[in-house]
Amino acid sequence: MQGEDPPPLTPPPSSLQGMSISVLGPTFEDLALNVKKNISNISYIFIGRAGGYIGGSLIGGVLFDCMNPHLLLGFSMILTALGMYAIPFCKQAALLTAFMVSIGVSMGVLDTGGNVLILNTWGDQAGPHMQALHFSFAAGAFVSPIIAKLVFGSDEKGTQLLDATLPVTKAPAPETAFNLKSSLKSMWAYIVIGSFLFLVSFLFFLLYSRCGTVKDQSHSGSGKQLVAKHHLALVFLLFLFFFAYVGAEVAYGSFIFTFAKDFSHMPEAQAAGLNSLFWGTFAATRGFAIFFATCMYPGTMILLCLLGSTLSSLLLCLFSNHKVALWVCTGVYGASMATTFPSGISWLEQYTTITGHTAAAFVVGAALGEMVLPALVGFLLGRFPNQPLLMYLSLLTSTFTAIIFPVMYKLASAPGSPGRKPRWLLSELRVVKLQEDCVLLQGLLKTIQMKAPQVWSRPPRSGAGPP
Repeated sequence: MQGEDPPPLTPPPSSLQGMSISVLGPTFEDLALNVKKNISNISYIFIGRAGGYIGGSLIGGVLFDCMNPHLLLGFSMILTALGMYAIPFCKQAALLTAFMVSIGVSMGVLDTGGNVLILNTWGDQAGPHMQALHFSFAAGAFVSPIIAKLVFGSDEKGTQLLDATLPVTKAPAPETAFNLKSSLKSMWAYIVIGSFLFLVSFLFFLLYSRCGTVKDQSHSGSGKQLVAKHHLALVFLLFLFFFAYVGAEVAYGSFIFTFAKDFSHMPEAQAAGLNSLFWGTFAATRGFAIFFATCMYPGTMILLCLLGSTLSSLLLCLFSNHKVALWVCTGVYGASMATTFPSGISWLEQYTTITGHTAAAFVVGAALGEMVLPALVGFLLGRFPNQPLLMYLSLLTSTFTAIIFPVMYKLASAPGSPGRKPRWLLSELRVVKLQEDCVLLQGLLKTIQMKAPQVWSRPPRSGAGPP
């Protein structure tokens, strides 16, 4: 049927996007060795990737209004795959940064496109599908360290030589670096992820060939828009909230492997397992959040997440050398960070209308946090390798978000504001949507009866059953 929207297939590319982002953490030292640099001297690749992500998000929002979404997602995945293929062969830091920027642009288009495609396809019923999208992202981030270190790994020779060069700011000798070419087995993870991206992109081209140029219908609600009294202040504070939250999430997921191996002196396999534990609890909690959202308010979920992240990051600062505490608190911290982003958007939507410009502010804030905080951690780790800087950053950002959220709640519930939308309003909208679907179904049945009257009116033949 021409008006029917096909399944958008956003979970597979979202999981691959999570793999593409989180693979940088376990392979960060090998990338530095591959370009003959210290880790503190290539931390700017995080800035390049996040800057490309911001540009890709803005470009994707424009392109989705003028071209087929499946075609755009397919080309974006091919661009990401080409960048992943090229990274293991980069021997210059500038070239590595350029490919990181291109990957950031394509992933920004994928992120914006996946969310827009889900909203346009399911409209008011997009909540569980959106949670599944974010869950698949976390699942991909969970698998990526396993592929990078537990499946491929790296030789002890390369690891020991890299550890010897970490306190030194100058690059190692060219002949030494090229002799380690065979030891950088973790670079194969980029080839594997790029191959998956390349294969999945053909699914979107197949959807484009079957669906043609049918455009998604926008789902817009009717009625007066709800605007809070302090709308701009709430948007700005949530911008800062997402800046700290996403920056801490990406920094912890990217550097917990390096922290565990160099600071806590864990074996490489255990450090990779700790990295996977963070993303595993992150992904599992996002999966459970699909069901939690049906019986809990977004504000309650945010408070629980803030409490868990603050307590776990405090214990990580106090007991960063204790392996048991590191394992337990990393799992708690990952679970506490899982539902903050989607719950924050849902919480604000209760008090004010979220427009396209409002959503763009959230994306920019999150991307800036992803750009600044991991780069800062990577720079400081090379300067102060004996300090638990990653845990200090986690505690600082958790405390900041725990302080800023009550301020946002005070502004949202200030006198003169419309107040929180009741839950019965969402149920009423779902009933209206169901009634509209029933009317469309009845019209479809009438159309079938008019186009095939001989099937419905033909009398049955003798000895034969009903037509």
